[in-house]
Amino acid sequence: MHKDEGDCLPDTRRRAAIRRVGEVGLAAAVVAAGAPLSANAGAKMQREMMPDFGPNVVVLDPSMPDGEIQAAIDAIFALQEAAHFTDRRFAILFRPGRYRADVKVGFFTQILGVGALPGAVTIDGQVRVNADWLKGDALANFWRGAENLTVRPPKGWDRWAVSQAAPYRRIHMLGDLVLDDGGSSSGGFLADCRIEGTVHAGSQQQWYSRSSRIGGWQGVNWNMMFQGVQGAPATSFPDPAVTTLLRVPLLREKPFLQVDEAGRWSVFVPALRRDAVGPSWAEGHAAGSALPIAHFFLAHPGMDAATLNAALERGQHLLFTPGVYRLAAPIRVKGANRVLLGLGLATLQAVAGTAVLEIDDVPGVTVAGLMIDAGAERSTVLVRVGPPGSDGDHRHNPVLLADLFFRVGGVEVVKVETCLEINSHHVLADHVWIWRADHGDVDGRRVHVGWDESTGDHGLVVNGDDVTVHALFVEHFQRYQTWWRGERGRTYFYQNELPYDPPTQAAWMAGGTRGWAAYKVDDGVREHEAVALGIYVYFRTNPDVVLESAIEAPGRPGVRFRDVTTMSLGGGVGTIAHLVNDTGAAARHGATQQRLTAYP
Repeated sequence: MHKDEGDCLPDTRRRAAIRRVGEVGLAAAVVAAGAPLSANAGAKMQREMMPDFGPNVVVLDPSMPDGEIQAAIDAIFALQEAAHFTDRRFAILFRPGRYRADVKVGFFTQILGVGALPGAVTIDGQVRVNADWLKGDALANFWRGAENLTVRPPKGWDRWAVSQAAPYRRIHMLGDLVLDDGGSSSGGFLADCRIEGTVHAGSQQQWYSRSSRIGGWQGVNWNMMFQGVQGAPATSFPDPAVTTLLRVPLLREKPFLQVDEAGRWSVFVPALRRDAVGPSWAEGHAAGSALPIAHFFLAHPGMDAATLNAALERGQHLLFTPGVYRLAAPIRVKGANRVLLGLGLATLQAVAGTAVLEIDDVPGVTVAGLMIDAGAERSTVLVRVGPPGSDGDHRHNPVLLADLFFRVGGVEVVKVETCLEINSHHVLADHVWIWRADHGDVDGRRVHVGWDESTGDHGLVVNGDDVTVHALFVEHFQRYQTWWRGERGRTYFYQNELPYDPPTQAAWMAGGTRGWAAYKVDDGVREHEAVALGIYVYFRTNPDVVLESAIEAPGRPGVRFRDVTTMSLGGGVGTIAHLVNDTGAAARHGATQQRLTAYP
């Protein structure tokens, strides 16, 4: 078990509440903080037979006193504000209604409105992420999220200062949105939102925005991409580095939990959207289907793979309540149209050298809102979509992977060959961060990020055809970060940092080539397209190491790249000799940034 980071709390009663979270769960902690569940809210939940979401989900009701609501939110935030590497996971659910609250969102915390539309839940206050714990530097503000709310900030603006793995979905912001907190930031992802005011990028190095409506955008740094966003700035790459596509050819929004006026809980699964522009809910209820909560098996930490697989065999879907699930065998999805949805960044960890999730070559499966951790015994793969050689045609009902985050190392010694392997055709992925850790818990003396310590060959390997990824973040792997071997692949926005730690050039050679490309398309591929790619180098162990090409791909007309950026960070700590194959100048000391508008 990970050691939980310390908590700075204003009073002894709240300290007692926080101690109680680990002992008897969140509800008891709220009571200990002096905020018992109101009689009205408790009776309402009892009448409707509240689902067993576990001890680390708090369900708030507008009938509850404001002080009770704020105490619950504050107790969780005090635990999670700086809990960078903790096993604690939380979800806060707001039932339909109006609330006066200041919702500060810390690590491993998910804020969810559970109405059918974002307008069903209104927060008169803020739903915000700041970086006070790092004096304004948001570079490590990972692993949190907010979804399906209307936010009415009292001063006309709100802050979401995050970096990777912090999705902002289905939010109606009645004001401006600020994406930094004065220091550095390296985000991020916004989708299916309506921002009435201006989005201020500030220090954000890169950002991907999809199928939304914004009042305006201010600020551009390394790589900003907009796709199907009304109000987005026009393409101006390379100066400033904005890439805008008017439509999203094909997508499926992430499923979400909801409850109706009669207290019936369900998971809404949106339908496919084609040539999407703007939010899915702009004209009211979007197309899709509501799956009753009774059709889900509510998983809890401590359950093994056999228990979860038995539920799938019975035809149930899986709803993972917050926590860490240590699995000695894979979860196996054999049936079509199964939904696996995580609350509170529920985390699946391999502990016996196996995969944690294997999906047969079947259509319509959705995997969303989960973290995937490597384990001490080396796994060949952590998540496999379709067995090798899959050949099913799923174009009318593709598999969806949404808000899927992988972690290799940091505070434990772990090993993996490939994190995510996609063998099925027509898979859609929407916001994926695959991270071999470059840092750990320094204060807790748990740092396991060495070249020979926590190892990972590849982040993503795609063997299937017609696979599309929106917002792909892959960082620090030791061989090809992303390796594409299927036909007609599409990547819309890519962020990559190369491994920080190659010890020597000789230790980091792809055959006779200096280094392993950040984005590799196999020589036999005839059609591929990738748009808005940022690839960065910081060889802090040995700055003399060189990567020959950021992108390696066949030199044929059907394989196309647009708007590519390379950078040597830290003023030139390491070199990327070319952007695509042998095209483009070196990003190095003295010429740290290079751009390429199109290849070929």
